[in-house]
Amino acid sequence: MSDTENKGQQMWGGRFAAQPSDIMQSINASIDIDKRMVLQDVAGSRAHADMLAECGIISEEDNEKIQGGLDQVLDEVKAGTFPYRVELEDIHMNVEARLKELIGEPAGRLHTARSRNDQVVTDFRLWVRGALTEAQAGLLALQKVLVRRAGETAETVMPGFTHLQTAQPVTLGHHLLAYVEMAERDRGRLHDAALRLNESPLGAAALAGTGFPIDRDMTAEALGFDRPMANSLDAVSARDFALEALAALSIAATHLSRLAEELVLWTSAQFGFAVLSDEWSTGSSIMPQKRNPDAAELIRAKASLIAGQFASLQGAVKALPLAYAKDLQDDKRLTFEAFDTYGLCVKAMTGMIETVSFNAANMRAAAAKGFSTATDLADYLVREMKMPFRDAHHVTGRIVALAEADGVDLAALPLQKMQTVEPRLTDDVFSVLSVEASAASRQSYGGASPVRVAEQVTLWKTRLGLEADISE
Repeated sequence: MSDTENKGQQMWGGRFAAQPSDIMQSINASIDIDKRMVLQDVAGSRAHADMLAECGIISEEDNEKIQGGLDQVLDEVKAGTFPYRVELEDIHMNVEARLKELIGEPAGRLHTARSRNDQVVTDFRLWVRGALTEAQAGLLALQKVLVRRAGETAETVMPGFTHLQTAQPVTLGHHLLAYVEMAERDRGRLHDAALRLNESPLGAAALAGTGFPIDRDMTAEALGFDRPMANSLDAVSARDFALEALAALSIAATHLSRLAEELVLWTSAQFGFAVLSDEWSTGSSIMPQKRNPDAAELIRAKASLIAGQFASLQGAVKALPLAYAKDLQDDKRLTFEAFDTYGLCVKAMTGMIETVSFNAANMRAAAAKGFSTATDLADYLVREMKMPFRDAHHVTGRIVALAEADGVDLAALPLQKMQTVEPRLTDDVFSVLSVEASAASRQSYGGASPVRVAEQVTLWKTRLGLEADISE
């Protein structure tokens, strides 16, 4: 057996007389996945070695050699020359083996008072913490673009829908701000997940802690954790931090998917509300006229992938007894893929919203269809004629039926026909039947009125660090 072939056994193979089979090695190795945590692994090793030296468990001389060797490891990683080896199974053993090649015997002291069990989950928590920060930044960038576009379209009237049927006129700015609100809650969930995961498992060792006089507060502080985890069994076995992160990510991806669906609808010939820019459209191999919203469609699909990755991790964890089991090895693959997918989707959505062109005339025309101001007529009857709302609702329904029979919208129905249902109506009723009047009237807090939209845009620009000028 060559020295290279024996590397894997040198770490843990003292009681074994033979190497694992090739198939066992293939299913067991995770280096192709967890090498993404190399920076976190080196950071954890640095903090651990410093603590061991401070506590007198290893000498200062050994610590200096370990730190110098880890510097060399980082240099190789940055240069792309670090020799990742499948036979060493994972990033932890790869780093330790390379460290031994670089500095010799002191490298063997680094693993004192720790285990791969607490090492891997420390690395993983550090990685997820950074990924959550990046996901929040992606959402913030999307929010800023949505707020800018909302400011531009605060007075652009469009149909509001329920059941995908025309309901009442709203404004495009109001519609876009709805997604700003969703994204803010998404950012809050990601932020909360980061707060809860920020405890250090390092020093829990395999599952029971260690007999060495270590200082877990020191390593927790060095790695930016708020505190060490209080139970060693929980420390090495808990993956709820990853589950919570993926749950929050899945909800955020669902919101992206809803907006993507609307872009697909709005850019269709049947709606004609918007046109995606060339950068975010594709063509057809056979139909030269096509402009396909593929990026939006892919976001819809990828939201399901992220939800599936959450469900897969939950399935892997749900039946595991304490403490560590190898089932947990796949937690990283699922989590990495989910964050990669989400990062791509949120950037694509930001690009689409930033460059999409809206057709205000088509939106206004669509808003005027489907008797969208019927509620305004009912409210008028309540306000001006003191009718109970249920009576006003009935009267309005009869007037709508007349308009439908004549094939016209409410604003085009002659007053004389309205008076056959309610004789007290005058020409003043037409003041509430335009889509602009309808949208403008919705001035309750959170309403679709351009006045309320402009206020919200100003507030969001301040909140997100954008200029207060809504005309930008």
